[in-house]
Amino acid sequence: MKPGEKKYPHIFSPYRIGKVELKNRIKYGSTETNFNYGDGFVSDKEVAYMEAQARGGAGIVTTQGAFTDPRGEGKGYVGMMGIWNDEFIPGLQRITDAIHAHDSVAILQLMHCGRVGGIELDYTVGPSMVKQKIRRFREPKEMSVEEIESCIQEHIDGSRRCQEAGYDGVEVSGIVGYLISNFISSYTNKRTDEYGGDIVGRATFMRKIVEGIRKQVGPDFPIIIRLCGEELLDDRGGNKPEESLEAIKIAEQAGIDCLSVTAGWQESAVSVISRDIPMGHWLYIAERMKKNLSVPVAMAYRMFLPQLAEDAIVEGKLDIWEMCRPMIADPNLPNKILEGKEEEIIPCMACNICLARLFRDAELDCFVRPSLGHESEADWGFHGFSGSQEKKKIWIIGAGIAGLQTGAVAAEKGHDVTITDKADHTGGQLAAASHGPGGDDEFMRLVDYLEHRCKQFGAKIELNKAVSRDEVKASEADVIIVATGATPHIDVPGADLPHVVSCLDVFEEKAKVGKKAVVLGDSGAAIATALLLLHRGGHEVSLVGKAKKPGQDVNPSYIWRYIKKLRDESAVLVRNTKVKEITEKGVVVDTPDGEQVIEADTVIVAHMKPNQELSSAKKRIYTIGDAITPRRGSGAILDGVKMGMRL
Repeated sequence: MKPGEKKYPHIFSPYRIGKVELKNRIKYGSTETNFNYGDGFVSDKEVAYMEAQARGGAGIVTTQGAFTDPRGEGKGYVGMMGIWNDEFIPGLQRITDAIHAHDSVAILQLMHCGRVGGIELDYTVGPSMVKQKIRRFREPKEMSVEEIESCIQEHIDGSRRCQEAGYDGVEVSGIVGYLISNFISSYTNKRTDEYGGDIVGRATFMRKIVEGIRKQVGPDFPIIIRLCGEELLDDRGGNKPEESLEAIKIAEQAGIDCLSVTAGWQESAVSVISRDIPMGHWLYIAERMKKNLSVPVAMAYRMFLPQLAEDAIVEGKLDIWEMCRPMIADPNLPNKILEGKEEEIIPCMACNICLARLFRDAELDCFVRPSLGHESEADWGFHGFSGSQEKKKIWIIGAGIAGLQTGAVAAEKGHDVTITDKADHTGGQLAAASHGPGGDDEFMRLVDYLEHRCKQFGAKIELNKAVSRDEVKASEADVIIVATGATPHIDVPGADLPHVVSCLDVFEEKAKVGKKAVVLGDSGAAIATALLLLHRGGHEVSLVGKAKKPGQDVNPSYIWRYIKKLRDESAVLVRNTKVKEITEKGVVVDTPDGEQVIEADTVIVAHMKPNQELSSAKKRIYTIGDAITPRRGSGAILDGVKMGMRL
């Protein structure tokens, strides 16, 4: 028995969906990638990505959603797979074969994106013409009965192609504002014919799709459906949880073999997958499904840890542990758990850069795994980095995430690596940020992982040791890498006054903050500082900066909520403003309305300046991370991997 089987016996027990047997209860959930060709045909990159998910040990591997119509009304992503023509079958078969090669069950998802579809059109479709909440999406036009019936048949035809491509089952997507959910929801379905009205009428479109697919594929071919257990659209007249449950019961009666239950829409005012949502928070929805259904229930959404999933299965809340983002971050997650190597799992930070990329019509990307999309390219090290032909002595100055990532790759390649930092801990700015509210303590999972990897491959880490230019000049290292990050700094008169402090010191509670606190900066660091002070309480917070909108470096799935929280808690956002001077009484600023003085007991600097003092100490010094220029943490990780690749 392997360590994971002993520790998590339910996760790693065989299971069945319909008549199909699974080797474990782990399901890789459907995720769009934009890796495919614009015409809907499967690309080599997509096949390599899906092969990696299967190789990693999941019992079920689900493809991204495939759009079912030739018009592209159901296409919501520029690189989305197509399944509306038999010509797509050979490419889809390639994914099937890649999944089956690793003893995983292959499921293909059918997806019509509805009111968030039509990516290449000037309109979208839906049951009714309901105004869009998100400006990115085009206005929908109401589908006729003939168009609805044609769409149902297109789903049925897609299931036939799925079966002919060798898949073990089919999944139908009806979540987050896609077409099936548009019909089910009272928010977007105002019809008065058989496809509207009460929940039974609104579920008719979904029911006919499931019934039609069952008739097409036969009794032994599993049908999974993804549906919302709670829409979280109360502010827009959406379904009550009882109505969502009723729709799901209708799906069960229509012939599904498994439910993948979710929460929320893209238009919901409530966040569902960000760090401030505690892990396992949504399990109460899965538990409700378990109590009311006889088919297996799967769930993703903030289910990152195996113990959480194991306990949920034991307690009867869940049957299948489904994951998207954790397995984007590390497709090998199931096997690492099985082999008792949890400390080697690349941890998802719930930063949601993956989602942000898709909404910008770009390929899927990941903060913590730059090898995403490069699974078949040996240089990127997805399967591990090969040893270098020449062993070098490498000195990395700075143990933030850029330095640690470089050190881990360099040590894995066989180099003699030393990492030095003046602090008493690793992690740099990310470690400081982990003191923030709203789940930011999860940042330390990445720091701990990188430190473990460094030590695993023999890199030496020296802490509490400042490095001078003279030491750099005298070093006999073959390669010196400066990864000293950035420091809060502002170049105005009064910046050296005693009540002016660093945002990093505020996070690490090294600086006392008075009642009236003025935070200077436009970046995510400035916003995080303001939120931290509000969370601690007892402060009147002003956020002062040049930009019209703060947080341009913050993920879109977070920034709107951060700004809302700042305003809800009466923080003052002073924008389009230049700081002229800091005085003992406050901050003198130039605004569009003229010069003003903002009173302050404490001024917190969150303008970041790169630490480049050591970068010019001698020739052939490499500089990485924020020591080049302050930016998102994903840039530091990418720098670290690329630097390590060069060594």
